[in-house]
Amino acid sequence: MADDQASATGTNALTEDKAWQLRVGAAAGESTPISFRGWFRIFRRVVGLLLLMLTFVPLHYLYRILAYGSPFPMLFLRYAARISGAKVEVTGTHLKRDVFYIANHISWLDILSMAGACGTAFVAKAELATAPLVGWLASLNRTVFVKREHRLGVAEQINALREALEDNWSVTVFPEGTTTDGQSLLPFKTSMLSVLEPPPPGVLVQPVLLDYGEVAEWVGWIGEESGLNNAKRILARKGTFSLRVIFLEPFSPEDFHGRKAIGKESRRRIEEALLETLGKPLRAFAHDVPPVRYQAEVKSTVPDDATV
Repeated sequence: MADDQASATGTNALTEDKAWQLRVGAAAGESTPISFRGWFRIFRRVVGLLLLMLTFVPLHYLYRILAYGSPFPMLFLRYAARISGAKVEVTGTHLKRDVFYIANHISWLDILSMAGACGTAFVAKAELATAPLVGWLASLNRTVFVKREHRLGVAEQINALREALEDNWSVTVFPEGTTTDGQSLLPFKTSMLSVLEPPPPGVLVQPVLLDYGEVAEWVGWIGEESGLNNAKRILARKGTFSLRVIFLEPFSPEDFHGRKAIGKESRRRIEEALLETLGKPLRAFAHDVPPVRYQAEVKSTVPDDATV
């Protein structure tokens, strides 16, 4: 069984332990060796994404000639997530407009899956904009890319966020400042919540939990891993994996005083849902995250309860 699990990762690992050694190496910035079957899956999925592009992108631009809004980016990203291996299940009811989603963050697949589920625009780290294919896919949905350490540009980024909220009816922020492993929840960086000071009229906040289940630690884009290496690891996997997009109860930002209180309440609700989903205490994240001034107490190792 372990050998089957290892081969399902698309790497050249012969056992589950070896597969996780490669996973830890990826987080340290090492390139992950991909098996022949893994490369074949990557090729097949990339071809599928190209076919999607050839179908939906022209339809999108043709639609834009006649009307401003277009349903095709949402459809395109929904099917792109599925081709990439994510079998998305939506739980709860999401607001359709005038909503500010606040979610935990695990993978670049979060953007494809959430946009495919509800058509939201995003605030994402600037590094994603340069990721092959994925950056362009995200820009199709008018993602607002921000630089982690670009302190002087915060006001400019907040203005871009406000425009996206007015333009798209919904915007998603990942306030952890980076992607994690699905077993942790970092402190929330609330600078991007300044757009809610004061909140635009009628806008509600809806926390969202993204749950990758047992494959979260394999899928997670953490540490020093490059976007390209993470993409090839995910696209090389055998079959599909479940991704639950859990829309939690929305609340009015007017009931909380300022962005820090809004961030604290959102994080509390997401943490409660994550604890219930995992059925165990959260684990301390094993990598430093300067944007939220987080320093890891212990560095990444092969988890005892990991599942590939």
